[in-house]
Amino acid sequence: MPKHTVEREIGGRILRFETGEIARLASGAVLASYGDSTVLCSAMRAKPRPGLDFFPLQCDYREKLGAGGKFPGGFRKREGPPSEKEILTMRNMDRPIRPLFPDGFIDEVQIQAWVMSHDGQNDTDVLACCAASAALSLTDAPFEGPVATVRIGRIVTDDGEEFVLNPTQAQMEFSDLDLLLCGHRDGVNMIEVGAAEVPEDALLAAIEFGYEEGIKPILELQEELIKVAGVEKKPGELSVPTDDVVAEVKKLMESKLTEARQIPGKADRSARVDELRTELLDEHFAVAPGLTYSDHVAAEKRQRHAKEAFRQLEKKITRRLIVEKGVRADGRSYDEIRPLHMKVGYLARTHGSALFQRGETQSMVMCTLGTGRDEQIVDGLMPEYAKKFYLHYNFPPFCVGEAGRIMGPGRREIGHGALAERSLLSVLPDVEDFPYTVRLISDITESNGSSSMASVCGGCLAMMDAGVPIKATVAGISVGRFTADDGTVTHVTDILGEEDFFGEMDFKVSGTRDGITGVQLDLKARGLWFDEIAQVFTQAK
Repeated sequence: MPKHTVEREIGGRILRFETGEIARLASGAVLASYGDSTVLCSAMRAKPRPGLDFFPLQCDYREKLGAGGKFPGGFRKREGPPSEKEILTMRNMDRPIRPLFPDGFIDEVQIQAWVMSHDGQNDTDVLACCAASAALSLTDAPFEGPVATVRIGRIVTDDGEEFVLNPTQAQMEFSDLDLLLCGHRDGVNMIEVGAAEVPEDALLAAIEFGYEEGIKPILELQEELIKVAGVEKKPGELSVPTDDVVAEVKKLMESKLTEARQIPGKADRSARVDELRTELLDEHFAVAPGLTYSDHVAAEKRQRHAKEAFRQLEKKITRRLIVEKGVRADGRSYDEIRPLHMKVGYLARTHGSALFQRGETQSMVMCTLGTGRDEQIVDGLMPEYAKKFYLHYNFPPFCVGEAGRIMGPGRREIGHGALAERSLLSVLPDVEDFPYTVRLISDITESNGSSSMASVCGGCLAMMDAGVPIKATVAGISVGRFTADDGTVTHVTDILGEEDFFGEMDFKVSGTRDGITGVQLDLKARGLWFDEIAQVFTQAK
């Protein structure tokens, strides 16, 4: 492939995509530059592994310290496991891309982003997300993109408050808003916000500014690159149930599954659904012994299709009960939150503690106060800094009634902890008034949806119990989305785990009485427009 380069001014600096010179054996590769920061991103598509029933997308982001003229610390002098910042960037690469593949696509897709140059001002997390989309768009994988990612800040000038597109590190020091926004031609499909009680209308204006001034031009730049260097898309064989399997599963299970989905209580409901799934697979789609190899493979494939058809049927029933009959699994209306129960001073020897319960979601939070020696030093390609407040989130297997693998925090736990931390950060007292270091630990002891928002509420209570003079109380809630066959959209407040799994959206919003402090949007639908985002903010309030 010959070398191709496209570039455009975005936010006062040149954004450049190059392909055809480096990593030419990859399915797609892009060298993306913004200012003097550069990211090499490769995308690989491989054949599906036999027996796979999910989409194995892997996104990896690594900051090579030599890119900024630094040495790794320690004795090994080599980059080690990914840092929290790298893990959060991997999640931000994955979340807007994953829903843009067709159902049933199970080919292995691997995206790797390496920071090759860093100027200390233009952070590479946003650049890596854009490069991932560009590299993936150059492959033959059926990616329904491209997508673009931007960061928006808000600073106060002599002329008033001003939004800044892709602010530098120096500008972010004066910003009361850190908005990470991702979207495509059909709207916004990912939002991450940390804010200092920013009003809803200001945040909506920032989202619209970021989409119009940043996302659209970057999409045009990627489309220009695809036009000169892209290849024809090849969906391959999609692993979707055949019509006869779908019809048979519906005939056998629809009425039983409809009853099961209305059983109150997560444990009883899940147990009944599991019984029905086992009945379907073992009695109606069992793999008979003594088959020839080809017949055995065909029978296993039919059984996998039946399992997927069962999942799709459960999803349709859940949606139908909510949008047509107004019935949620636990009997609530669409805008009703679950019963609340709170205790403070729950643990005798901690500095502060709280137990927060919302329905079947429970968070036990402890607060520990320390001195400057307990600050967390964060070192990387950006300038080193110290954190006087941090929140750690733990999600053990028993909280969902399972006996799973016990290990350190995974990407999900890192991401949920970061969201809860951002949501509480702006209400902490000024250092001059309260010089202590604050650590929160949120242990999820029961979970049926919105455990990160329970961590926000429990964390706020635990800090008050510890005597931290916070500026305001913070609460968080999650809003889901279901679409009827006629296109009617229903938003549901305080979603259950099943509503998250079968729904189209998990829109988490946290804030005080005066404004928003944290937002996280995960979307399975194509995209959201600004008026619907405004509706969600109103309902979350």
